[in-house]
Amino acid sequence: MSLFSKILEKLGLRKEHQEQQPAAQGTGTTTSMPNKPATTAGKPSGSAPTSEKGVHTTPSVADKRQPGDVAVKHEPRPMPAAPRPMSQVDVTKMLEQKAKGTGLNWKQSISDLLFLLDLDNSREARTELAKELGAPADVMTDSARMNTWLHKEVLRKIAENGGNIPQELLD
Repeated sequence: MSLFSKILEKLGLRKEHQEQQPAAQGTGTTTSMPNKPATTAGKPSGSAPTSEKGVHTTPSVADKRQPGDVAVKHEPRPMPAAPRPMSQVDVTKMLEQKAKGTGLNWKQSISDLLFLLDLDNSREARTELAKELGAPADVMTDSARMNTWLHKEVLRKIAENGGNIPQELLD
């Protein structure tokens, strides 16, 4: 599981995605239809009906039915779950409650944000997360710039995935 996926999971944003996966296909039995009788190209078979003008016509399935024939019914396939509109998760409220009395500032620090979510906030973990989210090479050479970029990018991605993040934190 990627680091960002863990962030979404901790914020409760992964449940919607998992519930939207299509239901498993039914295990109904399949029956094969009888093969179509072979005909010689251009030559009507002796028992095939012809039209009034003598042109060979192919008999329909209804013409071939015998008195004891039963129609084959196939079980309908279950329809995939219709996508539900993604609900907003109140990330701000959740993080503020977690941060209450801790002195952590998740609104400005990626390290504090990760810590509040009980995730590894080491430099190595943050570097890995920055690579995962596609940080530009010039940002990766400076730890402070990387942290600033990473914080904004994580908040932006949380918002894209249904978390309500105040606009001033995204600018």
